[in-house]
Amino acid sequence: MQTNNQIQPANRIGTVEEYYFSIKLKELEKLRQAGKPIINMGIGNPDLPPAPEVLEELNKQSSAENNHGYQSYVGIPELREAMSRWYNKHYNVAINATNEVLPLMGSKEGIMHITMAFVNPGDSVLVPNPGYPTYASASKIAEANLIHYDLDENNNWLPNLDELEKQDLSKVKLMWINYPNMPTGANASKEFFKKIIAFGKKHSIVIINDNPYSFILNDNPQSIMNIEGAKEIAIELNSLSKSHNMAGWRVGMAVSNPQFIQYILRVKSNMDSGMFKPLQLAAAKALELDTDWYNTVNSEYKKRRVLVHEIMDLLDSNYDKNQTGMFVWARIPEQYKDSGELSDEILYGCDVFITPGFIFGDKGKRYIRISLCTNQTVLEEAKQRIKALKTK
Repeated sequence: MQTNNQIQPANRIGTVEEYYFSIKLKELEKLRQAGKPIINMGIGNPDLPPAPEVLEELNKQSSAENNHGYQSYVGIPELREAMSRWYNKHYNVAINATNEVLPLMGSKEGIMHITMAFVNPGDSVLVPNPGYPTYASASKIAEANLIHYDLDENNNWLPNLDELEKQDLSKVKLMWINYPNMPTGANASKEFFKKIIAFGKKHSIVIINDNPYSFILNDNPQSIMNIEGAKEIAIELNSLSKSHNMAGWRVGMAVSNPQFIQYILRVKSNMDSGMFKPLQLAAAKALELDTDWYNTVNSEYKKRRVLVHEIMDLLDSNYDKNQTGMFVWARIPEQYKDSGELSDEILYGCDVFITPGFIFGDKGKRYIRISLCTNQTVLEEAKQRIKALKTK
């Protein structure tokens, strides 16, 4: 089909590219169609099911005749109240269910909603390097100026606030942080959260902590909202995708003060028409699960992590055993020019895909990342393939 060459996209399209994993998944599918037995260990897509009672609730509520209409833009009270109780129970944070939490169709959409709600063209946004690429992409779409701040292994993958203080921060509106961190698996201390809240207040910068990994292989789930005064300057995104094996359900939340929540709602209410009610009710059920649920999920991830560590050892890549979250992040050997070279060697040498760290920024170019969202049998198969390749 021919297109009209006179029709050009908006300028902002030229500032962003198709998401790396969107492109890579198509490449992997082509390899599969060509007969390659591809193992994908790249993406954090939980393969375990949600809790049985959550699925039962979804089935029951989907059968009710009056549950299929449009829903409120702010989510049903049952879900907001469940989110509030969840924050209180697990993070020791009091959240007003009426006006301090906003259910989202996945926390990823919250990244764009927050950016559109706060950032004008020409404003600046602080984004981590390495970091989740969507922080930068959303900022580019909003025509913001990106200021990348480096995360370094020698500083426990925390931002160097003293170095940031030396910069001109007068036009910075937002700062994205993500702890527990993806892709590095680093955790942040309460002391760090105190410092970054003070930093945000001093410079009138909204601090957003993207927090979907706090229940995965982490003995101490924490929220930035636990810090005194955090609601005044911070927003936290959270999600059921990883913690409750509900990635495809697209259920997340934003937590902050009523004014910030209202700003985000103004954008969101023009982007969707409310979340499917049975899904909301099932999500509320998921948030009531006791700690046995999280322990059971983490027990499986621990077993998988042992295998991933063995794979990293075969690749002569160094990692911190204290990492949290559903990935293992490791520094590659010096013999490779970058993580892309090692990733391609494994992909085309033994049909196993490992994420190259450069996709998270140039500070990740000497690192690789393996997901724990692959069962033990497949991980063992990947390990044997890599072992055979390395011993040729």
